[in-house]
Amino acid sequence: MLNTLENLIKLARERKSTPVEGSYTNKLLEDKSLAKKKVLEEINELIEAVERDSNKIHEAADVLYHLIMYLEKSGIKIEEVMEELESRKK
Repeated sequence: MLNTLENLIKLARERKSTPVEGSYTNKLLEDKSLAKKKVLEEINELIEAVERDSNKIHEAADVLYHLIMYLEKSGIKIEEVMEELESRKK
């Protein structure tokens, strides 16, 4: 299960170093404004899906994908986020 997230992170990093023309992932990694817009849009769609009890999994996947792209574009390493979460354990 976590391999899927790791693969998504690897994809983002590979696309940053070796862009693929026409790639949606590359569009997000090249345009921080678009990446931000999509994160906000997808979070709102997830909230609506939860409230309607419909399409929740699809929308949650969209949030994770777009958040990872936004973090990568912003230079925030997921490893550092995980370390922060780990440090919050009580």
